[in-house]
This record gives sequence, C-alpha cells and structure tokens, in this order.
Amino acid sequence: MSESGWDFDVIVVGFGMAGACAAISAAESGAKVLVIDRGLGGGASALSGGIVYAGGGTPYQQQAGFEDSPDNMFDYLHQEVEGVVDDETLRRFCDGSVDQLAWLEKHGARFASSLCDYKTSYPTDRHYLYYSGNEKAYPYNRNAIPAPRGHRQIAPGMSSGRVLWEAMRDAALASGVTFAPMTRAERLEFTAAGEITGISCRTVGDAGSWHSRLSRRLTRASVKLINWVPPIGQLINRQADAVWRRAAETRSFTAPAVVLAAGGFIFNRDMVRRHAPAHVLVSPLGTAGDDGSGILLGLSAGGSAEFLDRVTAWRFISPPSAMIEGVAVGLSGARIANEDLYGATHARAMIRDYSGKGFLVLDSRMWDRAKSQFFSQTQLFQRAMMAPVFAGAHRKADTLAGLAAKLGVSQTGLSATVDAYNAAIRDGREDPLHKAAEVCTPIQQPPFYGIDISLKPSPLDFVPGLTLGGLTVDSASGQVRRVDGTSIPGLYAAGRNAVGVCSNSYVSGLSLADCVFSGRRAGEHAARTRAGTATGHG
Repeated sequence: MSESGWDFDVIVVGFGMAGACAAISAAESGAKVLVIDRGLGGGASALSGGIVYAGGGTPYQQQAGFEDSPDNMFDYLHQEVEGVVDDETLRRFCDGSVDQLAWLEKHGARFASSLCDYKTSYPTDRHYLYYSGNEKAYPYNRNAIPAPRGHRQIAPGMSSGRVLWEAMRDAALASGVTFAPMTRAERLEFTAAGEITGISCRTVGDAGSWHSRLSRRLTRASVKLINWVPPIGQLINRQADAVWRRAAETRSFTAPAVVLAAGGFIFNRDMVRRHAPAHVLVSPLGTAGDDGSGILLGLSAGGSAEFLDRVTAWRFISPPSAMIEGVAVGLSGARIANEDLYGATHARAMIRDYSGKGFLVLDSRMWDRAKSQFFSQTQLFQRAMMAPVFAGAHRKADTLAGLAAKLGVSQTGLSATVDAYNAAIRDGREDPLHKAAEVCTPIQQPPFYGIDISLKPSPLDFVPGLTLGGLTVDSASGQVRRVDGTSIPGLYAAGRNAVGVCSNSYVSGLSLADCVFSGRRAGEHAARTRAGTATGHG
C-alpha cells in the first residue's frame, strides 16, 4: 500500500513501448507504478524493426552530413498527419524530437549514423539511418527538404525492436516499476462520482505453477508464429489462452490514474470488419494482445474514438531497389501512384482507388538488376518475401500485350501507361506521376515481367499491417476525452490505444516515436494526479 492509501499511484495497461515509456516517466516523477500485460511484455513494439522516427537535427543526421530543423520536420509531417493531431501537438513532437532521442539513449537505446543510400523498406545491418518514409517522394518533397529520419536501434537483423524494447523494460524495472505479466485488465473501476479508482483484472499470480509455466511457454512460442505462420501461431495461442483461463484468478488494484497502452485492434477481426472493411485482407501484424481491449476499456468508461478506419498495409515494392524503376498499375492498366512512395502510402492508394488490386511491371533489365541486388540489399525476412517472386510467383511475356493478358490487366491501358512513361523519359520531361528521375528507366527490353502486388488471402503472399486509430485524447495531457470533448480525470491512453501522430498515415518509425511521445506525456501527467495537482484540459 502506498503512502496515499492506494495500492499504486499509476497503473499502466500494456508493456510495449508506449507502456514502458509511460511507466518510466511516471516512476521518475515519483509515482509508485504497476504495469500489467496480458503476455510477457513487448507487444508489437518488440516485434518491430526498432525504427524511431526522429529529426530536427539529431546527432546522427549531422554526422551523416544532413541539416534538418524542427520546422522542416514539421513541414514534412504536416502532410502525413493531415490534421489528425493539432498543429500545436505536432510542433511539440517535432521540437522535442532531438531531446526524445537523447532520452531513449539515456535509458539504454543505441543509434548510429551509417546512411542507407538506396530506397528500402528496412535497411541491412550496414545501415542504421535511412529515409524511412516519403521524404524524397512527390508531393512531400515539394513542401519540405528531404532528410533521413529513420533511426534504427543498433542490433542484428530484425532484433532491433526487441533490443530497443528490452532497454526500456530494463529501465522501467530499474526505476522501481512493478510488472505483472500474464494479467488482463477486464474492467476499470470508478467511484459513484466518476473518479477512477483502479482496475479489476485476471492474472496467473504464481509464476512457478505448472499452468503458469506452460502458459508462458505457449505464449512465447505463438508470438512470432502468429505473424509469419498465422494458422500455427493462432492454434498455439488458443492453447495458451485455454491454459491461462484455467489458472487465472480475479484481482483488483487501486490507483487514481490508469494509462491504457495495450496496442491496436488488428487481431480483432470483428472490429476490423466493422470499422475498416476495406482492410479485411490485411494480415494481422503484432500480437494476440492487439485485440482492441484497451480501446474498448476506454469506450466503456465513456471515452470516444476516432480514425478506426485507418490501417497501414505494408506492400513494399523495394528492396531490391531496382523494382521501383517499373510501373505499378491497376486492372485498368493505369498507374496507381508514383512507385517511389513509401510502401504503405502506395498501398493506401491501391486500396482506396483500385480496390486493392495492383501489378508491378518491369522489363528484363530491371528484373536482372533486381536479382543482382537480392542479397546485398535485403535482410533475411525480405529475402523470404522476395524469393518466391524470383522463383516463379510472377508472369512473363515477350510483349506487353501478352503480359497484360496473363495478368488480367487492360492491354490498351497498360500500353498507354508504358508509352507515356517511356516518352517522358525519352524527352527529358518529368515522369507523369512525378517519380524521381533517378529511378525512372524506360520499359522496353523484353521479356517483360509482372508481379501481383494485390491484397489477397494468401498464407504465402500476405500483406501485413496494423491499425492506427484509437481513443481521442487531450493533446496536452493524454487524458481520454469524452464525445463532448471533456477529459475523463485519471484515465489516459498512449501508443496505438490513442489517436496520435501516425493515426492518418504510417511511415516507418513514426509509431514507435509516437509511443515514446504519448507514453511520456501520459506517464508524467498521471504521476501528477497522485499529488492532486493534475488538471484536465477539456
């Protein structure tokens, strides 16, 4: 029992990046903090690529020879955000970006300035700084000077996300935070006057029990399999869930402040069908904990939510970088968008304007260059995604008309698109869709190749993604807002439980950066609640 009579001063629901940052900030502000997690911690953050979007003149940008400023960063992100957070919030995010990166490093994160010099969705282990979004692509480059802002945690392969989260976890535990794994919040508790008093949850308390050990082992096994081999991962997760339910006991914890940081809802297929039906073929990326439970808790308390229709779909055209030289078309043969856009941005246009159907068309020279880049530009997981394409998951023809017939694309439409593309290059004019000149190459050398980049229900050629919308929050405190705009005292949301800077358009690193930003904001304000000094901004 804390000195105030509460069990804890702040309870954080979810121990991914947002939850860890909220817990650290609250603890360093003097609060007694409990973090619960339905699994073993980490969430989607630990499965991520460990990219933190940061700019405004970070040490690593400077070391790589790039000038950037908070204003320039704002001018770029303002285009991505499109008003889902107000300009004042976005300004704070950009103005504090350098300090935020330093804060992460203070707690064990490590970054570097080795710049990736080609277009990629994720860099190799030779590179830890890259253009992780649309900075160099039209129309974003018309309003802001391009600068690399993707800062990758130093670690091999795809372990960067786990290494980054483990640093934050260790910092939270070192600050005195209490962690309760295998614990699910089921209800928020309030007084009759509407003041939050804590949570009711179910937990497997005895870590040494047979049920607890088995549940943990099954949970750990399901985490990655549920993303890469969904049927097997889902089966193991159901087994873990059954074991947990047999052993879990009901418990209640009291606190005057609760931070919801339990991830998105991509694994709640009913919520996806209801709120984002255009994305039902997007394969869930994250953990089974991304089931919307945190958002639903906030709604049950009278909170409101927005942008639940926003889902990022990661259909990346590169690496290999030579792929971008081709054209991506819909069934009509018309181009979807400039191919040098960030993969999720390009996929958004494909889903919105072309019913999720798309095909990448290349000539033999582009194809051969891409094959030569296969090992030098890719990580192991990227090779696993691209190997089937080169091995046979493509169409090939000696003429564009023949390729169009095999793809099911309009022959006249594809011919007109390629003719316009080639003519602009031949005449020295800008590409009709404004793709950067350095990645524009004429499509003229047979044989021609076509790759299906559509959304499809395929266990081998899936398009992963996650949800971006969430509970609406007060921009200064992170407190959950009601429909009428007033704040719910003592209830906060962060990360993908909340509307944030990436809730409109996702680029690599922006969600983790928002987790840090929103987690710190909620944790610091929640810690002040225990002293009775925090006020809403509703």
